Amino acid sequence: MLSFLSIGVDSFFVLNRFSLAGTVFSWSCFCSPTAMDNFDEYGDEHADGYDQFGQDTYEDVRPSQASFNVPDTVKNFLVQFQRHVNQRHVDDINRLYDDGFNRLTDRFFKTTAWPSDELVAGIVDNDPIFLILYRELYFRHIYAKLQPDVYHRCQSYYNYCDLFNHILSDDDPLNLSLPIQWLWDIVDEFIYQFQSFTQYRAKLSKRSQEELDHLRGHQQVWNVHSVLNVLHSLVEKSNINLQLDAVSSGQDPEAVAGEYGCDALFRNLGYFSLIGLCRLHCLLGDYHQALKVLDRIDMGKKSISASVPTCRVTLFYYVGFAYMMMRRYVDCIRTFSSILLYLQRTKLLIPKSYQYDQMLKQTEKMYYLLAISVTFCPQTIDESINAAMRDKCGERMHSLTSGVENVFLEMFSFACPKFLSPVPPSLDDAGAQDHHMEAFNAQSKLFLCEYRQQGLIPVIRSYLQLYTSMPIAKMASFMDMEVDVFRTHLLRYKHKMFAPVWSSGPLLSGEMKSCAGTDFFMEGDMIHITDTSVARPYGEYFVREIGKVSELNKSFRQMIGGHMR
Repeated sequence: MLSFLSIGVDSFFVLNRFSLAGTVFSWSCFCSPTAMDNFDEYGDEHADGYDQFGQDTYEDVRPSQASFNVPDTVKNFLVQFQRHVNQRHVDDINRLYDDGFNRLTDRFFKTTAWPSDELVAGIVDNDPIFLILYRELYFRHIYAKLQPDVYHRCQSYYNYCDLFNHILSDDDPLNLSLPIQWLWDIVDEFIYQFQSFTQYRAKLSKRSQEELDHLRGHQQVWNVHSVLNVLHSLVEKSNINLQLDAVSSGQDPEAVAGEYGCDALFRNLGYFSLIGLCRLHCLLGDYHQALKVLDRIDMGKKSISASVPTCRVTLFYYVGFAYMMMRRYVDCIRTFSSILLYLQRTKLLIPKSYQYDQMLKQTEKMYYLLAISVTFCPQTIDESINAAMRDKCGERMHSLTSGVENVFLEMFSFACPKFLSPVPPSLDDAGAQDHHMEAFNAQSKLFLCEYRQQGLIPVIRSYLQLYTSMPIAKMASFMDMEVDVFRTHLLRYKHKMFAPVWSSGPLLSGEMKSCAGTDFFMEGDMIHITDTSVARPYGEYFVREIGKVSELNKSFRQMIGGHMR
């Protein structure tokens, strides 16, 4: 039986509660016809439906789709999809998942839900694993295209319970293979729906009496402990940390992977769960723990995350944000610059999945956070990234350098994650004010406190850059301050601009360095100043521009040669 990681005394072990009694599934093998390219079109109108599963948990009062006829083209798609899942044809599953499902959605289900699982069950011979996977797609579509109600939110949670029960509670590894993109989407959507439900539940003034009664009857739905338990259990079951340690030391990861870790399903889910834990801890405001769970993660180009662009962007976004909130601006700037440069160079190669728009929004957020970090701690960044940042931020860049507080708060509000409180509000205080902004207000207060403490640092830096030595009293007179007060601001400058800088190893490691570019020390009543900034790498810029001119000349020659022929 699965041994779950304990997260506190009062943790709610949701997977045990909804265990499926250890059912063992035997997958049969069929001959696999190819694809769905010849699906017939249909023009039936679709009524929005509601799944009937989970009757043992609560009563479903939504309208049934019993009278809805599933068109033949959808039946053919589902039958082929099930066949490839049973036969573990990962490439065919990926094609139907990434292209087929989205294509049918765009053509026929833009404003309505897919057929409910009670209708699909007869088409796929009540295949339990496939129905769980289908419901995962069904509810994800409702979240993405429609508006989920309280019943959808609860049923989706119970479906995730069923899915993770099958994955984690079986005595042997589940006989299932899914594309790596789908595995990342499962973990990503699981955390997103938890985030969405937490925000939904906190808006008490907008909830009807029926919704409040339903929430009171299901207090443990999307409990933070259960979400943490699932992610930690996937990490533990896959032995992913031991495997990553083995890879970093040049050893064979399969030697420590164990029975489950050798399976690609568990290995990838364990890896993505580490990134999911980083995201979840950032949402809860625990930035130290967010980086701690990634101790073994390699953020280089050869890591597992590099094969899933949306996963890679999510990883760098939350790592960079955690660094920024921990005042490690050099590491924050390095993290954001690295992923933004990667996206600039590969944007034409990234497939446009259903998360593509979200990835573009996260990219824009990273430019805003990069601008804030560069303002707090000026660093030399790539010329193309600097130009794109100024283009994205526009006039706000001037406001940042001028120290306009409202602009700092506006950009932070747009670019930060949607923070969550781990403690749900009391549903008995329905007449009280909403609570969904409490976590954001707490984090924005910390951010503004840091901003105000740094208010005079840019001014002090500008004076320090003009001299190599100067009496403290003279510089204090420039600032219109008493000497003792100015000395306090100099010490604050020294403290704020001195932080760990990562070079290798765990993300929390780093050597304490001055990040100001201009450092100083005080000897008696004198300030001695030294420039520690690294000269801008002009050579790299010219090499890149020469390469562009060479490519342009090559294109011209090809055009001229084509006309001459």
